This record gives sequence, structure tokens and C-alpha cells, in this order.
Amino acid sequence: MERGENKMALIKPIRTTKKLDANGGEEEALLMSPTSRTFHEPNYNLYVLAILGWKVPINVDAMKAEIQSKLLKHPRFSSLQVIDESDDSRNMKWIPTTVNLDDHVIVPDLKPNPNNMDTDKLVEDYISNLSAVSIDMSKPLWDLHILNVKTSHAEATCIFRLHHSIGDGVSLVSLLLSCFRKSSDPTSLPTLLVSSSSSSKGKSNLSNNRGSIWSLMWQYLVKLWSCISLLFNTVVDVPMFVATALFLKDSQSPFTVPQGFKSSTRLRFVYRTVSLDDIKFIKNLTNSTVNDVILGITQAALSRYVHRKYEIEGKRKFSPQKMRCRASVVMNLRPLLGVQAVAEMIEKNTVVIQGNCFGIVIIPLSISQFDNPLDYVRKAKTTMDRKKHSLESRCTFYLSQLLTKLFGFKGAAALAPRALSHTTLFFSNVLGPLEEVSWSRHPLAFIAPTCYGQSTGIMVHGCSYAKNLTFAVAVDEGIIPDPNQLGDDFVESFRLIKEAALSKF
Repeated sequence: MERGENKMALIKPIRTTKKLDANGGEEEALLMSPTSRTFHEPNYNLYVLAILGWKVPINVDAMKAEIQSKLLKHPRFSSLQVIDESDDSRNMKWIPTTVNLDDHVIVPDLKPNPNNMDTDKLVEDYISNLSAVSIDMSKPLWDLHILNVKTSHAEATCIFRLHHSIGDGVSLVSLLLSCFRKSSDPTSLPTLLVSSSSSSKGKSNLSNNRGSIWSLMWQYLVKLWSCISLLFNTVVDVPMFVATALFLKDSQSPFTVPQGFKSSTRLRFVYRTVSLDDIKFIKNLTNSTVNDVILGITQAALSRYVHRKYEIEGKRKFSPQKMRCRASVVMNLRPLLGVQAVAEMIEKNTVVIQGNCFGIVIIPLSISQFDNPLDYVRKAKTTMDRKKHSLESRCTFYLSQLLTKLFGFKGAAALAPRALSHTTLFFSNVLGPLEEVSWSRHPLAFIAPTCYGQSTGIMVHGCSYAKNLTFAVAVDEGIIPDPNQLGDDFVESFRLIKEAALSKF
């Protein structure tokens, strides 16, 4: 689905100014990875937006100085993406160039209408308009928009916009956070929660049971059954993904893209913040994970919106049990480097973004009205536990690589967008810092990462920060005419699930 992005036919060879290395020689151009190259196909031209709210007005010069001293040390922020005309396969290369920050840091003069001082709407419209345009290929594909306008969410707002070919969400968040420092200790880097390996736990359990041969036999049987279950789930999931990419579509709903629908040229972005401590409380009560709770809240919010729409339209015979509603979920396939490692690599001028490395998993969504709101979380836990015990994400990643080798970039770019367009929702979430952070003495209020260019009518991102979690919802305004109502449904669904959890005590 095109959203005003440049066609590949419009991407011409660019004459560049080469950067010099430490020895005075020209830096060598690097070949772009196949996955990153795929993001330049017209039907898969994605941009990442990081919406950052601040507790104080922004000092533009201080922000520029931080970018100059940190981000520009990374080659992907100071390199052009150019097609290699000497290569018949039209591969792209990273060509180092000199960056003029004034071309990338944009400070618009936003003035509210005297008759309407709704600054929230002013900022929302500005971000929405960004989704209708692409970044000029004659410069590195990123920019920073600084809006020194007070809203109900923050004293000022920044929008970091990057082309998805620069890296995936996990690597970009780690890189961005390497520019921040703890508000309580300006010399310390932020802390990210990294999942610990369960291998040590398994070894300790095994050693504790060595005295019993029956315990050992039982453990081996459990592992054997786990392997059989893993194989079975994978054999079921991968063909289902291929079927979805080819022909299997979700049922028609207020969220799905109608057949023959011409997308609007821009998206709407809304974000709502809830308490992370309350989400952890729900997680502990339901014996689930934070991801399960986030997905449960998402299911509850979508259910509220759908049922209200059908009631308004008078469709009383609507049966959600017969609705096929699914989400395409992005799964990171590599371990987190961590903010400390990224910061050290930047200081040493080494490459820290490893491109895009993720798989896509398709999960069913429950669009129902449950008497007990906690059932949304329990449904999400059952679904995610099942998907965790499958190799679907890795198989979809390798399938994309295989299609690239067999049919080129256009073949690979046809798989994921078709799978996305045949599902209802695009869903992802990332971990933010555990404590409050600042960038050049600007304390951060919230982080709301999102995307545009996807072929679904709705995308939901969740991002944690300190004691809060922000839902960022991107919708096609031609499909969802009231995005703020949908955002409010997330808050109301969270409240109802929280009250149901509290009632257990």
C-alpha cells in the first residue's frame, strides 16, 4: 500500500561527498543487507517514528550538539543509500557523506489558532502530515522535528523519523537510548531489562534431581514431548502464515482494509499512557507476562470499539465468535546489545546497528465481550504460550531470505505486505529504560514508537518507560475516523481489567 513514498524508479544515482577515514583515505561503501534493501520496495516502504515527550521546553542548540557528538558517529546516520548501477541486481550501498544538521533538525513555527487553542490537535496534525511525505534520498534517511508547543502530554514534543532500512525497532531504541543519561545520575547510562537465559535454571533443576533415576526419566520425557510439540506447532503455523500471505484473509470489521479501498495519504497517531506498576500487578495475579497483559488490553480495547460500532450501525446479529481476527506480531531474533555496549561502540566508531533481524508471527485475537475483563489477559496468555513454543518467527525470517535469493527484492517484498494486509492488526512492543532519563538535561516524559507505510489499517505499539507504559496507535483515517475514541478505549479497558484484578483481594 503506497502512502506517498518515492517509487523505486525515481531513485537515481547520487553524487556524494565522501568522508575521510582516520588515515585521510575515503571510507569504503558497505553493501546493504537484503532485508534492509527490501524496505525500499514501493509496497514495503516503512518509516519508524519515535515520538518523544519532554518535561521542559527544548534547547535546540543543545539537542543538535548531542546529535553531532553521538548519533553522527554511527555510519548509518551519516551515509546515503544509493543504488549500485554497476550491479544488475540493483543492490544498494551505504555511501558515507558529510551531514548538514540543518537539513535534518527541523523546528517549525507552530502557532495555535487564537480561536482554537487545542495544541494537542495541532501536534497530532503535524505528526499525521509527516506520514504523507518521505525523506529526500539525497541525504541520510532520518530527521528530527522539534515542536516547542505545550500539550496535555508534555511541555514539548520531538518526532524522530527514520527509514526502516536503517535498522529494526530493537536496535534503533538501543541506539537512541545510548544518547540519554539517568536523570538521577547524569553520568550513568539508562538501564534496560534484558531477559535472562533459562539455561542456568534448567541445569540447577537437573543437578538437584540426579539422585532419582525416575526424576531424570521424567525430565527426559518432558523434553521429548516439548520437542514433539515444538515440531507440531511449527508445522501448523508456517503453512498458515503462507496461506495468509496468499489468500487467507480476516473477516471484515471496522479495522480491516476493504477490498478496493484506496488508502488515505496519511495516518493518524494517538498515544495513551497507563501505569506500568498496575500492569505488573495484573501480570502477577494472572501468572502471565507484561506482554500478555499488553495484548489482553489491546484485545479488550478492540472489542469495545467493534461492538460499539456495530451497535451504532444497528447490526444486532453481530457474532464475534464467527469473526476471524488476527494480528501480525514482530518478533526480535537477536539478543539485545544493551545500552552500555552500544554507547561503547559509538565511542570507538564501530558499527552498532546490525540491520533488520526479525520474524513475523500471526496470532488470533479474541473480539468478544467477557463478563470478567481478566479473561482478555488469560486468552492472550494462552495464545502467546502456544506461539512461544513454535519456530514460526525464525521460519518466516528465513523464508523471506529464501524468496530474496530466488525472486529478488520484489519477491521478498511481496510476502510480508500481503500477510500484513490480510490480517487486522500489526502489533509490536519494545522495552524502554527502567528509570527516568534525560537527554542534554532535558528530562523525558514519555516514549511512543510507531510506524507508517504498513499495509494494515491499524498498528499498535507498546513501550515501557520508568513507571509508565505508553500505547501508540497508528490508524488509517479513512478506516478509523475517530482514532482518539479508540485511544480512550485502551485506557478504559486497562481500567476495567485493573478493577477486576483488585476485586480479587
